[in-house]
Amino acid sequence: MISFNEAQVMAWLTPVLWPFLRVLALFQVLPVFGQRTVPARVRVALAFMVAVCASGVGPPVPVVALDSALAVMLVIQQLVIGVTLGFAVRIVFAAVEFAGELAGLQMGMNFAGFFDPVMASQSTAASRFFATLVAFMFIVINGHLTVIETVVESLQAFPVSDQPFAFLHKVAPQQWGAQVFSMGLWVAMPMIAVLMFVNLVLGVISRVAPQSNIFALGFPITMGVGLVSMMAMLPMMQTPFVAALERMLAVFGH
Repeated sequence: MISFNEAQVMAWLTPVLWPFLRVLALFQVLPVFGQRTVPARVRVALAFMVAVCASGVGPPVPVVALDSALAVMLVIQQLVIGVTLGFAVRIVFAAVEFAGELAGLQMGMNFAGFFDPVMASQSTAASRFFATLVAFMFIVINGHLTVIETVVESLQAFPVSDQPFAFLHKVAPQQWGAQVFSMGLWVAMPMIAVLMFVNLVLGVISRVAPQSNIFALGFPITMGVGLVSMMAMLPMMQTPFVAALERMLAVFGH
C-alpha cells in the first residue's frame, strides 16, 4: 500500500508552487496572453506547464507550511515579481501605442477615435494599428518565449525569500513611466521628422501664395505623406521594439 505524509507532499509541491504563482501572475497582465479573449483556464494550464519545467532551475526552497505567515509573504513576493515583469512588457507596448498617437497627431488622424472592447479603453486609429501590429510582431519574433525565459531566469536572480518588497527596491518600477515617452518618441521620430518637414513646406507655400487655401491642401497632403511614411517605417519597426523589450527585461536577468 502506498502511503505518504504531509511533509512528503509539501516537498513535492514546493518546487512547483512558487514558480507557478509567479508565472500565473505574469500571464494575467502579459500583453496578448492577458487579454480577455484568452480563457483563464488556458493561462492556468500554461503557467502550470512552465512551472513544472522550471521547478528545478531556482535554488532549493525550504518547505514552508501553507498556513503560516511566511507562506503569505512568499505568495506576495511571487505575485509582485510576476506582475512587475508583465508590467515591464506592457511598458514597451504602451510606448509603441504612444508612438502611434504621436504619428496620428501629426497626420491629423487623432479625430478617428473609437472604443476598443478588448482593452476596454478609448483609442485612436493610428494607435490601435500600431498596437495590433506590435502584438503580431511579439508572437512572430518569439517575444513570448523570451518573456518565459526571463521569468525562469528571475528564479535565480530573485529567488524565493520572505522579503517580497526587496525586489521592488532593486528594480524600481516606479521609474519606468518615463520610458513610455522616451521609447515612444524614439519609435515615432522618423514620421515626426517627415511630417514636420511637410508642415514647413506648407507654411512656405502659404507665405508665397497666400491666395491658396492651405487648409484644403494641407490635410490631404499631410495624410498622404503620413500614410506613405508609415508604410515605409513598418519594416524597420522590429529593431526599436526588440531593443526596448530587451532593455526592459534585462533587469530581471542575472
